[in-house]
Amino acid sequence: MLTGPGRASDSEGLGMDEALATAIGVEGYTYLYPLLLMDVTRAQATNVVHPGDLPFRGPAGAFVHARQFPEADFRDVVRPNFDTLYSAAWIDLSKEPAVLSVPDPGDLYYLLPMYNMFGEVFASPGSRTMGAGAQTILLTGPDWSGAVPSGMTHVPSNHRTVWIIGRTQASVATYGQVHAFQDGLALTRLSDWEAGHTSTVTGIKDPSIDDTTPPLRTVFVMEAAAFFGRAADLLEAYPGYVYDRSIQLRLERVGFVAGQPFDLSAQPLEVQQGLGSAVPIAQARITARQASLGTAVNGWRVTAENMGSYGQDYLQRAVVELIGLGANLPEDAIYPVTFVDSDGEPYDGSHDYVLHFDADALPPANAFWSLTLYDGEGFQVPNAINRFALGNRDPLPYNPDGSLDLLIQHAAPGADSEGRWLPAPKGAFNLCLRLYDPRPSALDGSWVPPAVRKA
Repeated sequence: MLTGPGRASDSEGLGMDEALATAIGVEGYTYLYPLLLMDVTRAQATNVVHPGDLPFRGPAGAFVHARQFPEADFRDVVRPNFDTLYSAAWIDLSKEPAVLSVPDPGDLYYLLPMYNMFGEVFASPGSRTMGAGAQTILLTGPDWSGAVPSGMTHVPSNHRTVWIIGRTQASVATYGQVHAFQDGLALTRLSDWEAGHTSTVTGIKDPSIDDTTPPLRTVFVMEAAAFFGRAADLLEAYPGYVYDRSIQLRLERVGFVAGQPFDLSAQPLEVQQGLGSAVPIAQARITARQASLGTAVNGWRVTAENMGSYGQDYLQRAVVELIGLGANLPEDAIYPVTFVDSDGEPYDGSHDYVLHFDADALPPANAFWSLTLYDGEGFQVPNAINRFALGNRDPLPYNPDGSLDLLIQHAAPGADSEGRWLPAPKGAFNLCLRLYDPRPSALDGSWVPPAVRKA
């Protein structure tokens, strides 16, 4: 087998052993994991005939929208947010470009991050990047060449498949305004646009696609032969970056060539055994890395760099996409999380807690910020006032000096303090602070969240 022009692979007699094959396999799995996760997610999310046939799923080329915040008993996705309503679309650019129409958002903050098939943001149209007013965007694939129509903003993609996960600032009081904005989002094939038509989109229901198993589980149960075989095929459709060539050369040493069929059973025994051993080792490495993601400060873990676009930090990318596929760029939003109080003890509803912000140290966000509480499993906690988050869009009762105290506790604090109360369960919980369009001080670490203290 040739793995490059005139060059034999190590697996054909140039010193490959099982230990080296395992090491290469761990690196390769870490590099390739997001690509498989994205592909399984795409196949499942678009396996419907019409938008909305299944909740938040639609055929390629159509938007689907979340019209309200999750209910108290919602358990489909961990750590849901109560700040924005989602609008998502998968787009196939293999035949022609797509025109994305964005209505005037008015005073709503929105972002429409675009992800390639490695789950990385390559463009983020929205309030921060494009300002106010309606927008018309031409989204093109890697093989397109042509003239960009007048009045359109050109956004080229390095992959022919693109995922948009839009987020629009919302509250129950502004649902009507948000729905109108969502309804104005449109995708149109360029040929239809030029002909003055809208695009009608219908999909095909493939019964062979598993519609129920979470994509993360689907990928994690793949053995080495299935994982690396599918990855090799996907790299033909979705090539990596120029700087990925180093890891791809490394994989060629075990006979894996990007874009060429890979049959593990045809490889030498040491490669078969090495790649087989690599899969659980890589999975454990990715899973374990979650605990050290970001910077620890004041009981919080703050990740304000190397998110959404990762360069050659393949482990960071794999970990982030394991936790939550579709991460934003830090310039769009950051999400400090805390599992322990100022004493280093896990949060428990048997205690009352206070999160105090000095007047000159409120969360520095150009758009808005919020604090959300989750139970030990990462879900919202049903409570008498149906409140799961508090933020600066709420009528918060600031102290006379401009500082702010948020009360995190199980028992109601009384009518005078209800406006600052974030209800907690009787047992374990954790907190997530979201900053949308964070200011430089939040990104460079000169501002950090204060410790949460027992009352």
